Amino acid sequence: MSVFRPGRLRTLLCASAALILICTFYLYWTPPPASTVPSTAFEVPLTERQSAFWKVLKVILDTHAPNCPSPTLRLPVDAKHFNATASDPRPDYILLGNEELQAMKDAHASYINDVKNTRKLRPVHAPGTRGLISTAGGSYLPVFLSSLRMLRRTGSTLPVEVYMKDATEYEKSICTNVLPDLGAKCLILSDIVGKDTIQHYQLKVFAVLFSSFEEIIWMDADCFPLDKPEILLNHEPFTSTGMVTWPDFWASSISPLYFEISQQEIPPMTERQSSETGVFLISKKTHYLTLLLAAYYNYYGPSHYFRLLSQGAAGEGDKETFIQAATAVGQPFYAVSERVQALGRHKPDGFSGSAMAQSDPIGDYALTSQGKWRVQDPSVDRPPRVFFVHANYPKFNPAEYIFGDKWETAPTLRPDGTEGRAWTAPEDVLRRFGLDIEKAYWEEIKTLSCDPEIKFKTWKAKTEVCKKVESYWDTVFAEPHEDDPKFVEEG
Repeated sequence: MSVFRPGRLRTLLCASAALILICTFYLYWTPPPASTVPSTAFEVPLTERQSAFWKVLKVILDTHAPNCPSPTLRLPVDAKHFNATASDPRPDYILLGNEELQAMKDAHASYINDVKNTRKLRPVHAPGTRGLISTAGGSYLPVFLSSLRMLRRTGSTLPVEVYMKDATEYEKSICTNVLPDLGAKCLILSDIVGKDTIQHYQLKVFAVLFSSFEEIIWMDADCFPLDKPEILLNHEPFTSTGMVTWPDFWASSISPLYFEISQQEIPPMTERQSSETGVFLISKKTHYLTLLLAAYYNYYGPSHYFRLLSQGAAGEGDKETFIQAATAVGQPFYAVSERVQALGRHKPDGFSGSAMAQSDPIGDYALTSQGKWRVQDPSVDRPPRVFFVHANYPKFNPAEYIFGDKWETAPTLRPDGTEGRAWTAPEDVLRRFGLDIEKAYWEEIKTLSCDPEIKFKTWKAKTEVCKKVESYWDTVFAEPHEDDPKFVEEG
């Protein structure tokens, strides 16, 4: 005859309750965001995390294709300088039928819903990390190395990842012998996404998504900072928004149809300038969804979204995809308001520009937070210092671009018959540098041009490159010249 034992009953009840609790936990459990996952979860190699992420994301991207012909552009938008005080009508040159418009609208909404709710779509970065990302290959690799040396010249210790499109752009001697000593490493995008899947302007957002960093400074290969860029990650406006962008010269040329597709109100033309994405700051912790939508805009950029976001304007490509992705999903950002300034020199036939000067967002925020908008009234206060230079035209590759007669901005003769500087104007902008940044840039170009250990695939005659650069240096920078600009450090 069995004997009733109260202890056994309590054991059975506890076991049953525990089983119910465990089942309930697994039924309703949602994976935590990457920023709360213990660091041990990221012991899986980066390449495996990247492959797992892409396997999931590509299915979602392909599932939500626009499913309609490409928009038709009646004529390209004229490049008009941004005017913060007089609103012109928004250009509207895209032809898209009602059925096509609805197809794009549905695909856009369903893509956002899918990336929000797909639990397997986990970011690849390690929490708490920060670094700088760029892309380079071929003739851009020497330009990138000059920019990297300028970064290190500031004292920056940020780790750097440079992404190359495929194995044809990978240069073993540079990636294994040169870049590691400068705190940089090479990664190949085609190893993750396959060959020819992503091209040109599309590379940027995918390099950011595949990077190992949580807080990111993006710099194009032809951009460099005048101070440690990690300073920007520690201060407003980045600390409160998680995303900072810089302006282009031009007024916005986003089609009204894009705002209908993304279910946004059409903003006034005076709201902000068009974007220039040679440099931007972003946190994957706060703006993961923004980046996923920007990836969608870039994946279908050549066929649909680049045209909708620029209508054939100057620099059509990925430049508007980041801010518009953020506005579409309601995530905050800070767009630097201080106008971008062209750097160049005065010539008999007018001003010739070859670079862009972008301002310090910390200084810009200090003004705008007080209601001082220099973009509307430059007299309200002094401008912020210059923080980044985008040396975009031509690329400063001494083996291919910067010398000779091919480019109107290449070093040409001074009035006295000698070679001269590329950046001698505007004088007020150069004074905001506080130092002779062009001389510093050429010093780094000379170092890499004449270092026998540094050999690029695209440089067929390095000895001649070195001689050419040294000759230019001796003529232009070795001794002061009366035409040299004056540099006054501003407080």
